[in-house]
Amino acid sequence: MQVKDAAMSPEHLAYLRSLRRKRRNIAAARVLLLVALLLLWEVGANLGWVNPFITSQPSGIVRTIANLYRDGELFRHIGVTVYETVVGFTLGTLLGTAIAVVLWWWEGLAKVLEPYLVVLNSLPKISLGPIIIVWIGSGSAAIIVMALLVSVVVTILGVYSGFGQVHPDRIKLLRSFGASKGQILLKAILPGSIPTVVSALKINVGLSWVGVIVGEFLVSKAGLGYLAVYGGQVFRLNLVMTSVIILAIAAALMYQAVVFLEKLFTRWQQ
Repeated sequence: MQVKDAAMSPEHLAYLRSLRRKRRNIAAARVLLLVALLLLWEVGANLGWVNPFITSQPSGIVRTIANLYRDGELFRHIGVTVYETVVGFTLGTLLGTAIAVVLWWWEGLAKVLEPYLVVLNSLPKISLGPIIIVWIGSGSAAIIVMALLVSVVVTILGVYSGFGQVHPDRIKLLRSFGASKGQILLKAILPGSIPTVVSALKINVGLSWVGVIVGEFLVSKAGLGYLAVYGGQVFRLNLVMTSVIILAIAAALMYQAVVFLEKLFTRWQQ
């Protein structure tokens, strides 16, 4: 690092230091904003500005988390929901990408299926929940299928659209050298579509959580969605808010994992 710094001009070093300082300031501002919101929420509940029975409060959420941990239920429910989400997310992304490849390979099939994909994308997949439960049964499999259905069509449309955005000159160059369609796919289409696939992954993170939570609302006996529904039924709104907070943290961590993968792909392309 010192060798690199010695090769840089003082102006460049000052610029890099300003960038690092700006990133630290932004991170500190985010933390302070979160702390301020939590303090305002807690003080507002204690002073009666908001009704803690309806809105809960941070101290109540902390107590609920501690009780769940003491009873051995916290990580069980988190584990169930995370497992269902990761499996549904992974299957939806892989299946959607594979179907997009098939549609790119057979352009005629893509033209035939395009209106059906548009209709499926507009259809609220959650409405199929009762049918899925009847077909598959009331268990994790049905919830995973719901998460898959919510994300797979978006992946197909997004990735297939990304295939079409690869610069045509790259494809013409490979064809001029006698490349087969498979070689064009591996050498130009897939590498050139990595940003689109990553964008689909980012979208699928939220969609997969939606599918899993709705599935747990309908049929689950464990998981964060189950805790939220149970808490609402017995008017334990601290439990509901605890589930929401844990869901937000888990979804943020999963999104950051996708961002990390994006950085790895970017370095690999370089």
